[in-house]
Amino acid sequence: MTIETSILNGNGNVGLTEKTSRSADFLKVQGSNITLHGQPIILKGACLGGWMCMENFMTGYPAQEHQMRAALLKVLGPQKYDYFFDKFLEYFFTESDVQYYKSLGFNVLRVGFNYHHFEDDMNPRVFKAEGLKHLDRVVNLCAKYGIYSILDFHALPGGQNTDWHSDNPTDKALFWVHKDFQDRAVIIWEHLAEHFKHNTWVAGYNVWNEPVEESGEILVKMMDRFTNAIRAIDPNHILFWDGNGFGSDFRQFREPIPNSVYACHDYSRQVTLLPTTRSITTDPYVQSYSMGVIGTDKFNGTEQDLAKLAKSIHWKTEYQRSINGPIWNGEFGVGYLSEDEPNHIEVNDQRYSLLMEQIKLYSTYPNLSWTIWSWKDVGSCGVVYADPDSPYMLLVKDFLKKKQLAAVDSFNVDSTHLDYLFKPMWEWLCDVAPSMRTRYPKIFGGTRGKHLWRPVRMCLLAEELVPEYASLFEGKSFEELDALAKSFHFDNCVKRERLVDMLRNFASKQS
Repeated sequence: MTIETSILNGNGNVGLTEKTSRSADFLKVQGSNITLHGQPIILKGACLGGWMCMENFMTGYPAQEHQMRAALLKVLGPQKYDYFFDKFLEYFFTESDVQYYKSLGFNVLRVGFNYHHFEDDMNPRVFKAEGLKHLDRVVNLCAKYGIYSILDFHALPGGQNTDWHSDNPTDKALFWVHKDFQDRAVIIWEHLAEHFKHNTWVAGYNVWNEPVEESGEILVKMMDRFTNAIRAIDPNHILFWDGNGFGSDFRQFREPIPNSVYACHDYSRQVTLLPTTRSITTDPYVQSYSMGVIGTDKFNGTEQDLAKLAKSIHWKTEYQRSINGPIWNGEFGVGYLSEDEPNHIEVNDQRYSLLMEQIKLYSTYPNLSWTIWSWKDVGSCGVVYADPDSPYMLLVKDFLKKKQLAAVDSFNVDSTHLDYLFKPMWEWLCDVAPSMRTRYPKIFGGTRGKHLWRPVRMCLLAEELVPEYASLFEGKSFEELDALAKSFHFDNCVKRERLVDMLRNFASKQS
């Protein structure tokens, strides 16, 4: 077996004393199951999003993470900047988190990270070992409590998709068109594989998050390249592969890669009380994902509503079932309205009900593992969230309202009050170039046109708001910065009790 004598190091975390391993002690893919010592195991838990890969809607800043960090560096200076972000990473997930996490019956944590922790754009191909500090700490904390970690490369060099969560400041996924970006990502995985290859509490490597590559041809070639690079160093850990088109499209996938799990993401569109604005389409890919991140349909729990939910997860797991392999739903969840928003009780009731029906569906699949998005944030979708009266939340309170009104985020945002501006422009674009409606990725087409408001609001406008956000930190002392970062400590967070009860119930029912 892996000789991982669980001793406590100076930080109270589990450390590894020897670097030898036995293949049998790693989780493995056997037929349609993930197994441990030949026995099937269902992984269930949450994603640690907004942490080593920060996201604007999760921690309150505008635009992309690297832009926000650059602005804060300018305002705080190097010493205070390093201090604040080190304390943020420390407080965001501590032993208090993992103790409560374990009490919910969870046995896995999907841990997302940004390549910037391990490489600088101005010093490429030089691995920053200091980036492992907090990743090691969290992996060891989870191991101490018998919780597996899935290492999720959430933001690759150049951006593997066209959205903010790959820290991409453009509407182009440049990872797929520049070999230099691809080389750098492979090198990072080689270092991580070398570092974690003996750790049996790492369930495996989620090689990329939500890739978006139009042809599919480059994607499958990169799957082979990543596999060969990682397997040359680490032959034991499971490889977790998100589907194309934001984790929903497996049409280009070929024969399954040995000891691999294929992951879908199953967000549902039916989450609001707004009028339906979804465009009508017969494309099953667009239909399936168009029930995706930003919803406009009211969920009433009717047979028709339930059928839509069932269709979504059935379509997204077609490939996994066709190869008789395990299923991992790597992300699902809803956004919640805060108590100061109109209709928040009615809307949130619908969203809890929808989420309940989704997890019920997952339970009907005998080999479906899941990780909900996400563990912690500022109140948008987290299982727990920073107290509205905490120092950080009070600091950004007015800015969050401005950001919401400007609709510079994508997740959990109602931008219908801006339709008078964007719908006519979108219709004009589509009249001049009808192909706009089917421009890749097709899910950005619709009737309100994310192809338009992604670059205008989420890139151009959001980037201009970054200095205003950063100015809120100007003049802060080390003590004040510590208090701001500590707002994300579990002891200073609010539990979303209804969601907690639901997750605990379903986690305990699956083996």
